[in-house]
Amino acid sequence: MNIAFIPVRGGSKSIPLKNIKNLAGKPLVYWTANAANNASCIDKVIIATDSEEIKRVVNEFKLPKVEIYNRNSQNAQDTSSTESVMLEYIEFAKLPPDDFFFLIQATSPLLKTKHIENMFNKFILDKADSALSCVRNKRFYWTEGGVPVNYDFRNRPRRQDFKGLMMENGACYINSVSNIIRDKNRLSGKISVYEMPEYTAVEIDEPDDFLLIEKLMERHIDDN
Repeated sequence: MNIAFIPVRGGSKSIPLKNIKNLAGKPLVYWTANAANNASCIDKVIIATDSEEIKRVVNEFKLPKVEIYNRNSQNAQDTSSTESVMLEYIEFAKLPPDDFFFLIQATSPLLKTKHIENMFNKFILDKADSALSCVRNKRFYWTEGGVPVNYDFRNRPRRQDFKGLMMENGACYINSVSNIIRDKNRLSGKISVYEMPEYTAVEIDEPDDFLLIEKLMERHIDDN
């Protein structure tokens, strides 16, 4: 079985209840829940939350694959790791070790169904142990000490000739249950990298991110 797991806390210092804040006419968490619900490779979508308000909103989605998991408040603190609630749910649900576990983050609403499906197909073709989504970043990086990290400033490449670096966009990760239990990490072993469009680099962390992503959604995303 393939499980999509979307952890959403009620508490957020930067944006209170941001996971159900309106984004392009829908609560934020709807977009990733809907994308996972419509993915042919996903059997079940788990929304893990400690918030009664979020539970109420998610129940109103009426998405057939979506279920709510009441996450432990101890794993819903500002200092709690995502892995802690992943492991909590795996233990609670007694998931078989060979199940695939898709960690999807609600703060990446530009994730589409086709991205999830294509990422899983690449993961299988690569015969990888785990996978993550990235975007290609063509910025030039420096250390604080004035040392270039990823290019030679004496021979500055043209953008079209510069491969850049792959940067995590935080949208989706895939691993097996057995690997997560063993390594206590969302990634393990041989890692497959799935490249998503550059515009999906934007994640929602601050209030202004909602304004930016709404503009991107007008151009790039539909309701399926």
